[in-house]
Amino acid sequence: MIRFQDVRRAFGEVVALDGLSWRAEPARVTAVLGPNGAGKTTALEIAEGLQRADSGTVQVLGTDPWRAGPGHRARVGVMLQDGGLPPAVRPGALLRHLASFYRAPADVEALVETLGIGGFDHTVVRRLSGGQRQRVALAAALVGAPDVLFLDEPTSGLDPHVRREVWSLVRSSADRGATVVLTTHSFEEAGRVGDDVVIVSQGRVVAHGTPDQIAGEGTLEDAYFALTEGAGR
Repeated sequence: MIRFQDVRRAFGEVVALDGLSWRAEPARVTAVLGPNGAGKTTALEIAEGLQRADSGTVQVLGTDPWRAGPGHRARVGVMLQDGGLPPAVRPGALLRHLASFYRAPADVEALVETLGIGGFDHTVVRRLSGGQRQRVALAAALVGAPDVLFLDEPTSGLDPHVRREVWSLVRSSADRGATVVLTTHSFEEAGRVGDDVVIVSQGRVVAHGTPDQIAGEGTLEDAYFALTEGAGR
């Protein structure tokens, strides 16, 4: 599982996380919603071991990710919001190379087919469109069949057909037992894919529960705006 407890992170005078506390469970998809600047990406990067919290506790698979070794990192898949892919390689070659690092990788050819990567496999990464790079980045995160999967806005810029395929892959990862955390600005995505939803505003959790629990008698979108009114302005 993933656990944040009273996590704080500041960049100079800017407080990104201000006592953030929440948890994500195995075999479930946790969707993280929040305005721009709410701290979503900072929280994920701390859980991925790319940043260090100023204070508080973060555990992923029972380990502090900042101090984690290669054995831990081999069990974690990460899709960054931008970047992270070598620019001069073709997608299929990259995915097969990444798969060679794992004892029991996912089926690369199946990922290529599901995400429609074969249609642009002749093109190096730097010449791909934003949506095409999104698909390659997702496949790279999935190729190790990870126990924990972090996805930062995985369907941003994707057409509706590919978005549905991504949702299916995310759901399949949770169904095989992985702990999946994704950030999103889509209420549809959070409601359809998320077993649990965390709403973050100004570095704090303002709601945590199932989509139905948060929505109550209304909609998830209505609840979100009521909870984050004025944030990010």
